[in-house]
Amino acid sequence: MASLKRGRNLRKIYIAFVLLLLFLPIFILIAFSFNESKLNVIFTGFTFDWYMRLFENTDLLDAFKNTILIAVLSTTISTVIGTISAVGLKKFRFKGHGFIDKLIYIPIVIPEIVLGIALLSVFTLAKLELGFWTVLLAHISFSVPFVITSVRSTLYALPKHVELAASDLGASRWQTFWYVILPLIWPGIVSGALLAFTLSMDDVVISYFSAGPGTNTLPLYIYANIKTGISPDVNALTSIMLVVTVITLVLSAHFQSKKTANRSLR
Repeated sequence: MASLKRGRNLRKIYIAFVLLLLFLPIFILIAFSFNESKLNVIFTGFTFDWYMRLFENTDLLDAFKNTILIAVLSTTISTVIGTISAVGLKKFRFKGHGFIDKLIYIPIVIPEIVLGIALLSVFTLAKLELGFWTVLLAHISFSVPFVITSVRSTLYALPKHVELAASDLGASRWQTFWYVILPLIWPGIVSGALLAFTLSMDDVVISYFSAGPGTNTLPLYIYANIKTGISPDVNALTSIMLVVTVITLVLSAHFQSKKTANRSLR
C-alpha cells in the first residue's frame, strides 16, 4: 500500500511539474502586462495603464489587424482548396497520383527558411510587389498541405459502404458529398482549419520573406522590437488574445458536451 501511495504521489508531482513548465510562461506574460515598469525584468507595481495605452499604439493595432485578416482569409481559402484536393486524391486515381501524394508533404517537412526563400524567388520572378497579397499567398501555400493531411486522414477512416448506400438511395454525386461525406469529414476539416489558422497567426520566417516594407504582422512587429525591448502593451494585447482563446475553448467544450448529451438522450 505504501509503494502504491508513493507511486501516486510521484505521478501527481510529475504532472504538476509538466503543467508548471507549460503554463508558467503564460502566467508570467499576463502578470507583466500589469507591470508598472516598461522593462519586463522586475515587477515594480500593479497598473492597468498598458491596456489603455494599447489602443493608442496604432502600429501595433495595424499589425494585429493584418495578422487577423491574413489568418482568416488564408484559413478560409486553404480549407476550401485542401478539402477539395483531399477528396479528389482519395476518390480518383490518375497518372502521377503517387508522386503528387508524396509531394504534398514537402511544404510540411521542409525548413521554413527554405520555403520562405523559394516563395520570395517565385514572387520576384512573377514581378509581384511584396505586400499584403504576397503574405496571403505565402500563408495559403504552406497551409493547404496541413488541411489536406487532416481531411484525408478522416476520409480514410470512413466506411466504404456509405457512398454506395447513398447511391442506392438515389443520391447524386453532389448530394452524396454534401449531405453524407461532408458532415462525416467535418471534424477533419475543422482540425485542418484550426491548424492553418494557428500556423498563420504565429508565422515569422515566411512572413519576413514575403512581406513588403509597408506590410507588418504581429509576429513581425514583436520580432522587430525584441532588441529594443518589448513594450508591456504587447503583453496586454497577447493577454487579451489568451483570454479570448480560453473563453472560446471553454464555450466550444461546453456546446460539444451538451451536443453529446443530447445525442445520448435520443
